[in-house]
Amino acid sequence: MKNILFAFVVSLSLIGCQLKTESANETPPIAATKPVTENYFGKEVTDPYRYMENLDDSSVINWFKTHSEYSRNILDQIPGRQGLIDKMKEFDQRKSSRIYNVNITEANKYFYLKQTPDDETGKLFYRDGLKGDEVLLFDPATYKDDTLHYSISSISPSIKSDKVCFEVAPNGSESSELMIMNVETRELYPEVIDRCWFSAASWLPDDERFIYIRLNSSDIHHMERELNSKSFIHTVGQSPENDIEFFSRSKNPELDIKPEEFPIVFYDRHNHLLFALLVTVDKKLKIYMVSADEMDNDTVNWKQIVTLDDQVYNFETIKGQIHYYTPKNAPNFKLLKAPLDNPLLSNAKVFIPEDQDAKLANFTSTSDGLYYILTSYGVQEELYFLANHSQKPVKIELPTLAGRIGLQTVGINTPDVWVTLNGWTTDYQRYRYLPKKNKFEIENLSDQASYPEYTDLIIEELMVRSHDGVTVPLSVIYNKNITKDGNNPVFLFGYGAYGYSINPFFSPNFLLYTTKGGILGIPHVRGGGELGDNWHKAGHKTTKPNTWKDLIACAEYLIDQQFTSHKKISIYGGSAGGILIGRAMTERPDLFATAIAEVGCMNTMRGEFSPNGPVNIPEFGTVKDSVECMALYEMDSYHHIVENTKYPATLITAGMNDPRVIAWQPAKFAARLQAVNSSDKPILFLVDFEAGHGIGDSKSKYFNSLGDVLGFALWQSDHSDFQPN
Repeated sequence: MKNILFAFVVSLSLIGCQLKTESANETPPIAATKPVTENYFGKEVTDPYRYMENLDDSSVINWFKTHSEYSRNILDQIPGRQGLIDKMKEFDQRKSSRIYNVNITEANKYFYLKQTPDDETGKLFYRDGLKGDEVLLFDPATYKDDTLHYSISSISPSIKSDKVCFEVAPNGSESSELMIMNVETRELYPEVIDRCWFSAASWLPDDERFIYIRLNSSDIHHMERELNSKSFIHTVGQSPENDIEFFSRSKNPELDIKPEEFPIVFYDRHNHLLFALLVTVDKKLKIYMVSADEMDNDTVNWKQIVTLDDQVYNFETIKGQIHYYTPKNAPNFKLLKAPLDNPLLSNAKVFIPEDQDAKLANFTSTSDGLYYILTSYGVQEELYFLANHSQKPVKIELPTLAGRIGLQTVGINTPDVWVTLNGWTTDYQRYRYLPKKNKFEIENLSDQASYPEYTDLIIEELMVRSHDGVTVPLSVIYNKNITKDGNNPVFLFGYGAYGYSINPFFSPNFLLYTTKGGILGIPHVRGGGELGDNWHKAGHKTTKPNTWKDLIACAEYLIDQQFTSHKKISIYGGSAGGILIGRAMTERPDLFATAIAEVGCMNTMRGEFSPNGPVNIPEFGTVKDSVECMALYEMDSYHHIVENTKYPATLITAGMNDPRVIAWQPAKFAARLQAVNSSDKPILFLVDFEAGHGIGDSKSKYFNSLGDVLGFALWQSDHSDFQPN
């Protein structure tokens, strides 16, 4: 059981263009205000658009639709936008197929999603071994005869590989239905299990049952949808109504499970054990263990082996041993090792010590030993191997320098390991590593393509001094022929939450910005994990201001170094990155030409009063605590909008099917910004009524959304090719 992560965002006068006079271009009305004032520990806070939180109110939805139609029309008029989208389509045609979400079982069966240029989303395929014939198992486009767009979100093959569970969700909602297929006959079993969300199906020893987690409701707007979720045992071929509640707050009152904790159970077949995890967005896990022989008992005697105080973020088991991944007294992380017959942390010994100069980023075991990755500043990675019965790890020389290394193994019974390498401007290459020969063999599953458009790109990895003297990594990508004359458009993309690192990724579509003379920048701000656990904690709750102040410092640095000017800088982020964008633009509205927040957290003081809010309290805080409440106010972009202020051009988006950031958060921010903005810059609010958080979007929707983002940024940076007539 390796790398357990839960697996679980008004004046619309336009510059430089003369608009048509038809009604679609008439500026829609400013939203009405209905102020609600509340006292938070002595601080009065007025919320003028609280009523927008009622998504059943037809007047609210009509306002959403009116502004969305207006914004859609404005964006469609940007010259050059369609050219960007056409280029994305052309890039897509360069590969006959793209294969992802690959699951390789110990029986050497491959299960994966495959997408061709003709496909809007991935289809589920299977093959017996790498060279086996490819078999189509399931096409989500044919799932139901309706207008919804379905995508596959997870794949869980059975132990014998004769069955496979997979989840299908409509219109980006992530509200999935779990189905089971007989691989040999390609027939679906009759039952369909709803109320799933990355339900972590774990097959049991008989290969006829599995454990999965289920939510309370399929309605993403139901306030208790994610509370008191439960793990069940399902028997293949039976109705979900007969499923056995196995691990939950109601089933296990002795464990004091909190309503917001997700109870996830995995079967470890190599040690015949069950592991139960209690999970929120807090990376610290609670872990329980019991012999799998007890699974059919009326009472299961769970033994807690890890508490929150142990600060275990991840773990894996090998035969008779367990590895714990922790930053406790080791902010760059270390790996501990303990015997499974006595697995408490007090019995664990250091297996891979903390490296003072690099973060231990990932690890996985095979029959030969342990592979692990060290990352420097989140942008350069190295691979190491510690053989069984050895105490000295060796560095493995890679075929090429890697900004990012991906590891995949089959399990602890084979030496098989695959290594995927990529960088900001280099496409993903998949290799099989042969440890006995110390050799890499290319074994790409997806087709490869060339991108001569990016031959002349260069990368600078910079360190920028922030407001408090701390240096912040900044990745900068641009064409070598760029002149640093202070006149180049810059696009800064950031996130800064949950300890998530923006490691190098290759996206020919994202790089299109550089073909327009633009400079891409990725500020690795605090709140992320690029520089270890302390980097996350330095942009978390009460320290959250460092997140947007780091972005501001990076923008100022690029101006000082003549990369650009304040009239040319666009900032972009989504989801929790909405805090970064919203607070940077409200603190320094003079510094940016454009701000783009996609499905962003813009009203953090009200976040916990949305369905996905309670599980996020460990990351952002709660208004019920005086200190955390004031921290939430400080990071709340909505409440930091100031009247009669000249704000940059702003594009705010929302998805009505979003289960992570409810649509009223960006809506309230947009409404207030439109009402008080004193500049003549456009403030656009775009709602997709057939999408969610971006996960599970169709390919066309992704192309169009990125076209909106890049086109809007280039328009407002005064790029000549993007100015409407």
